[in-house]
Amino acid sequence: MVKDTKKVFEFEGVVKECLPNTKFIVEIESNGNKYDVTGYLSGKMRMYYIRILEGDKVRIEMTPYDKSQGRITYRYK
Repeated sequence: MVKDTKKVFEFEGVVKECLPNTKFIVEIESNGNKYDVTGYLSGKMRMYYIRILEGDKVRIEMTPYDKSQGRITYRYK
């Protein structure tokens, strides 16, 4: 039996604050409400030295198990 491990929710948000250890506070909007989520960089973004600054628009993936943090997978240009 193969387990589907790709059950993630994707949101677009704006980086509000940069924290130590490449973590960020990202403001996302869902159902008309705004939430602050802790985001961390994905492995490919670390590998290719993609920099994230305050005010950048990003895509963040979140699992249904923990809605307080997510993985930043893309920085919009």
